[in-house]
Amino acid sequence: MPARRRKQPSEKQENNMTHGVALVCDLLVIGSGAAGLSTAVTAASLGLDVIVVEKERQLGGTTAWSGGWLWIPRNPLAKAAGIEEDPETPRTCLRHELGEGYDEARVAIFLEQGPRMMTFFERETKLAFIDGNAMPDFHGHSPGAGTGGRSVCAAPFDGRELGERLKDMKPPLDEISPFGMGIAAGSDINHFLNATFSWASFRHATKRVVRHWLDRLRHGQGMRLLNGNALVARLLKSADELGVRILTATPAQELLVDSGRVVGATVLVREKPTEIRARRGVILAAGGFPHDVARKAAMFPHAPTGNEHWSAAPQSNTGDGIRLGERAGGQMRQDLSDAGAWAPVSLVPHRDGTVGRFPHLVERAKPGLIMIRSNGRRFTNEADSYHDVMKALFAATPAGTAAEAWAICDHAFLRHYGLGRVRPRPFPVQPWLRNGYLKRGDTIEALAAQCGIDREALTATLRDYNRFAVDGKDPAFDRGGTPYNRIQGDMGHKPNPCLAPIVARPFYAVKIVAGSLGTFAGLRTDEYARVLDSNAQAIAGLYAVGNDMASIMAGRYPAGGITLGPAMTFGYVAAHHAGGIPLDNNRSAA
Repeated sequence: MPARRRKQPSEKQENNMTHGVALVCDLLVIGSGAAGLSTAVTAASLGLDVIVVEKERQLGGTTAWSGGWLWIPRNPLAKAAGIEEDPETPRTCLRHELGEGYDEARVAIFLEQGPRMMTFFERETKLAFIDGNAMPDFHGHSPGAGTGGRSVCAAPFDGRELGERLKDMKPPLDEISPFGMGIAAGSDINHFLNATFSWASFRHATKRVVRHWLDRLRHGQGMRLLNGNALVARLLKSADELGVRILTATPAQELLVDSGRVVGATVLVREKPTEIRARRGVILAAGGFPHDVARKAAMFPHAPTGNEHWSAAPQSNTGDGIRLGERAGGQMRQDLSDAGAWAPVSLVPHRDGTVGRFPHLVERAKPGLIMIRSNGRRFTNEADSYHDVMKALFAATPAGTAAEAWAICDHAFLRHYGLGRVRPRPFPVQPWLRNGYLKRGDTIEALAAQCGIDREALTATLRDYNRFAVDGKDPAFDRGGTPYNRIQGDMGHKPNPCLAPIVARPFYAVKIVAGSLGTFAGLRTDEYARVLDSNAQAIAGLYAVGNDMASIMAGRYPAGGITLGPAMTFGYVAAHHAGGIPLDNNRSAA
């Protein structure tokens, strides 16, 4: 069906919203991350009248702060590159990875519709993708694990195309974006890391920084949007062109139910209760519950009061969508392997007294870093996925004690790769020593004293690690033993891109605490993203996507992009189902 372009709200409609008069649409979407916007854009492209409400003043949710990767096996970009994969191979991978959590119906529709979703968006909207064909799955030894061809990311986007709308979009996460500038995975970040070691990298980094500062002088912010910021921008541009009505600073208060069917919601528009009636239904896409203290206390074993966990997701993700769904009869799934997408996080002191959360996603696999607990011993392969590293820390932490660790490196590592929020040369180190975020010792024993680590055990751990690291070996944890380990390391470092001795004084450490990128536990849904009641029956007119929907990965994390890939795929599926429009059965689209 051809896209139907719509006009933006009229002056009369704006006045109605201000005075609390009921609005009417076909589909109401609650939340403006990739899940919500992909649903809205799909529905509008199919001819539905769509309203999106977002409780924050800026759009984009967690997606705007993310790497923007989607895991879509057998995607069109992989096929175009000649990577042909038997349909059964990713199924084999997921059957092994998910175990008893494998849901045949939901996995089947995800694997079938994911490539079609990509084709649809590239054909009908402003969305464009770049391939991640070299990116392997996390667990290289699993049956059916991919060595590449399953990952895609939004293509870079020129923010000037959004005009004034750009101000409505959440900027990149400050903790990982120097000067507010996004840096892409792969060659882009490698150039920045090597800017003081290579003239080619120096030229690349200098060009990027100069362009960014010129944009800031002219426009107030950078215009080259990357990663999750580019994904949101492209979806937002598409939504505007399709006439999707988007209301910011508009929290949803209650779902409207008529004769067992969800028919809309009450929202606050400029603090005035307003009913939005939705003929086709309501989509919950409010980002899960990473900052719902009560829910964390109930579902995170390592956070008995709910306060022992520090998520890098936006503070506004407090479980609103899930609670709305529960009050309408939906059921929270409680049986996932893990309720959250765990990640090592460090707490960054800000000058205004607030504390940022830095997700350690990049430097852990670089050669010359180890992670240890206060007992002075390593507990995992530091180059494994962020989720796996945290699971290992939880397993190594005695009951009743905080899940904490230290990331330790030497001076050469710090100046080359950085450590957490401490960026590499030429950025200064002293401010981070003064505020206590970074610890330093001229000897490893002095560093142990600074951090409260068992001195003798740490000395022995480092001695054993260094002895084998010289030859690129790690008999304790096989660091560098999988394709994912190696691609996250430094491919120019031999013989093992993930291993180097830690010997160059002084030594440094940053404290790691329990954190996450978001949550996996959510509302039970069927293969069409319809929310299920206590009898496993679909609640008419109610859908959940993104992190408001229980992850199809059953609380497991087999690859990067397993949040956004399903989020956008089920947004696409839900929009079709709500509109009564059959999904594309043209097999060539897959």
